Amino acid sequence: MNPFTQSLLARLEDSEAEQFVQRWDELEALVIRVYRRGEARPDDLVAYRRLRAWLTGRYPQWRPRFFDYWQGTRVAGQVAREDPFEALFKPDSAGAFVDNWLAMQTLPAAREGLNGYLLARLEGQA
Repeated sequence: MNPFTQSLLARLEDSEAEQFVQRWDELEALVIRVYRRGEARPDDLVAYRRLRAWLTGRYPQWRPRFFDYWQGTRVAGQVAREDPFEALFKPDSAGAFVDNWLAMQTLPAAREGLNGYLLARLEGQA
């Protein structure tokens, strides 16, 4: 887990947020792994299907919480025009991350949005 995110979660003590972050960390690791390998192995395909189903089912409740925190983030040097979270679990298959530099550039925007939300919660602003 990202150390900053982990420190925020430790202080927040929110099991629902912890579950989301755990799945998000798994997706982030999968995107990086597939990109670096240049292939999506069968276990990646299975893991992505599982993560995508979980995120697709639960993200509607998180979308409004994260919206203000990913707005203004940058993807590929440009202000993000679409939700970086949805952009990363929208593809039908983990194979979509092979040679997908844009997906790699989208990961920091999602993490920034996630951490911004968690920090705001700790500060009583979300």
